[in-house]
Amino acid sequence: MLLERQLLDEAEWTGRERRHLERAESFLGPHRARAQRGDAHPVWDFLFSYYSLRPRQLRRWHPGFGVALDGGEARRFLDRAGYKKSGAVVTVSQEHLQTRADTVAFIAKLLRATADRPPRLNCFGLHEWAMVYRTTDVRHDQVPLRLGAAGTDEVVESIPLRCSHFDAYRFFTEPATPRNAEALSRETQVATEQPGCVHANMDLYKWCYKLGALVPSELLMDCLELAARARELDMRASPYDLAGFGIEPIAVENTAGRTEYVRCQRDIADRSAPLRAALLSRCDEMLAEADTR
Repeated sequence: MLLERQLLDEAEWTGRERRHLERAESFLGPHRARAQRGDAHPVWDFLFSYYSLRPRQLRRWHPGFGVALDGGEARRFLDRAGYKKSGAVVTVSQEHLQTRADTVAFIAKLLRATADRPPRLNCFGLHEWAMVYRTTDVRHDQVPLRLGAAGTDEVVESIPLRCSHFDAYRFFTEPATPRNAEALSRETQVATEQPGCVHANMDLYKWCYKLGALVPSELLMDCLELAARARELDMRASPYDLAGFGIEPIAVENTAGRTEYVRCQRDIADRSAPLRAALLSRCDEMLAEADTR
């Protein structure tokens, strides 16, 4: 199915651009205030450090491939990579899509494989525990462990590790790695990611910004807001004591906590499904368009 071409007049697209900027600024405001004070945050800084999209890039609105912008103001998009003038309008170019076709294809393959699997909801967020198992090199050393080092190690040893996401697994400590139900690798990523995984759902944001101008910024912001919700769950279930940051723990070391984690994990998975479907649909449409060349 080829992308349906869309023409936006200047009033329409500048309105969308303005609303995106307001939405981005609302998200960025607390981060900017903390940065100005020099305050690190163990939960939210992750969205700006592990994920590499800079605030100035987040503020920049893109209509997505297949959308043409009318009006004199559209000329400023010609200073951005991937845009061209086509008659009286400005649009993301077919040539730019062709240069990114391999990336689009990989993302589509990963999203489809993930969506086709049933969600697994039995990991209980223990990846963060596995990252500090039997080590003094704690990633968030500005906050204490809720149960201390020995108590944290006991939890890891009492509950099976069932991580399915390589980019979490690769940060496991050496003693934790063989405790996982399966060995993960970059090469097997497509074969192991599943839609119940908090990190796989968080990464929808990453796949959006990897595609840059090809994806509408509204979808990017939807995925970022979901990533923030997933990140909060991630750290509430972590071994860290985040009470000083106003973050209430989910005590996955006990049955009630694991039940609560699964409930929250399922909610994230349900919210992620339509976003994954929307991004996959756009990737499929772009690949069909690229194949027409």
